[in-house]
Amino acid sequence: MTLRGTTVPHAAGFVAGDRPRIVTAHFDDPEAHRLSRYEELGGYQGLRKALDSTPAEVHSVIRDATVLGRGGAGFPAGVKWGFCPEGVWPRYLVVNGDESEPGTYKDRLLMELDPHQLIEGALIACYAVGLTQCFLYVRGEMALAQERIATALNEAYAAGYVGRNIMGTDFSVDVVLHWGAGAYVVGEETALIESLEGKRGMPRLKPPYFPAAIGLYGQPTIVNNVETLSNMPWIMNHGAEAYRAIGTESSPGTRMVAVSGHVKRPGVYEIVNGSTTFRDLIYGEDMCGGIREDRELKAFVPGGGSAPWFLPEQLDIPFEGRQASAAGSMLGSGAVIVMDETTDIPRAALSLTHFYAHESCGKCTPCREGGTWLERIMTRIVDGYGTERDLQLLTEVGQSICPGAFPHAADSSRGLEAVPFPYRMNTICFVGPSAYAPVNSALTLFPEEFEARVRRDEGVPVAAPGRESRV
Repeated sequence: MTLRGTTVPHAAGFVAGDRPRIVTAHFDDPEAHRLSRYEELGGYQGLRKALDSTPAEVHSVIRDATVLGRGGAGFPAGVKWGFCPEGVWPRYLVVNGDESEPGTYKDRLLMELDPHQLIEGALIACYAVGLTQCFLYVRGEMALAQERIATALNEAYAAGYVGRNIMGTDFSVDVVLHWGAGAYVVGEETALIESLEGKRGMPRLKPPYFPAAIGLYGQPTIVNNVETLSNMPWIMNHGAEAYRAIGTESSPGTRMVAVSGHVKRPGVYEIVNGSTTFRDLIYGEDMCGGIREDRELKAFVPGGGSAPWFLPEQLDIPFEGRQASAAGSMLGSGAVIVMDETTDIPRAALSLTHFYAHESCGKCTPCREGGTWLERIMTRIVDGYGTERDLQLLTEVGQSICPGAFPHAADSSRGLEAVPFPYRMNTICFVGPSAYAPVNSALTLFPEEFEARVRRDEGVPVAAPGRESRV
């Protein structure tokens, strides 16, 4: 895969155009993952500036910058840092690098191409909040990311950027690299903490287990996403005001978006947060360049596989959390999956539902049983053996997982009202509702495709469409 003419193994295409680049500024440089080159590019100067200030001053800068979390929830990092109870020690930082949402691969690139930026951002966070130990949790399948981070950590320790008395100060931090076994649910922060403690990755109940109060080993723990922390060096070097000058008041800065599916140039794009629209992203000449073979857009998933779908009428919605929520979906992990007019909608929904059913940890009955039954019923329909009763059954099973499950706003002609994210659910975490999200979207937006696939009587099965249109 090529980044501006440079071959980068296991990376996705990246085109910047004239847009500001904060976290991807070094992606063009094939040596940026090495400490010597990172230092030449200004690396660890943000940490040096932080250490020249007090922890409270650094925390204030990040809080004023309003860095929204990039892992899915969009909660301001500086505010989250302030939730640690006073006088309770030790405290930990956990870096969530278990990127596993379908369609999402931006954090993997940050870990592979610029690992020192992530380490520097984590050190700045540790200094601001008074954390003495950091855990970098990387998804098990990301072998290159693990290798690059391990090498970067060794370099940083040898250079005195990590360890005791960093840069000649009394600030000391130990950083531990840990990789998981590939469980999707571990992307949820409390399940990740369980995994770090050597247990099976299952989510904890909130309350009482809010990580900032009761987290890793029962101590206050800040859990931040890879992209979130990668913003910290730039903010320390340029200031909160410069960061807020990019984007909008409610969504400042930039964010990385991974685009996959039926576009001419799939890849990762760093966009201006809050003002870039889905139309800009999908059809922009400096971004995806339109739909493959100039076909028509049929639907797109705006925020990773668990997000309710949008129709072409939603293309002009900006990449802004509140506006996406008001339209009945979410921006989530920053992944857009594009489906053109050839897409077999029931089969596309089944593909996503299969993933979430398979990834259930089994702790919650509605998820463990409901996800499996959704997959079975959808398989029956897609294979041509479904009945009209199956369509009703899909909704009944979905309601058992997430009652009142998001009637979709994308097709106003059907009189449907939007239900803002987050939606109600009968499970501890989001995995159960995620299994129903694609089914609900497909049923709501394209009911005719399901009607065409089900039997009206006990006759022969309905012939399923060809597999060439599969997403």
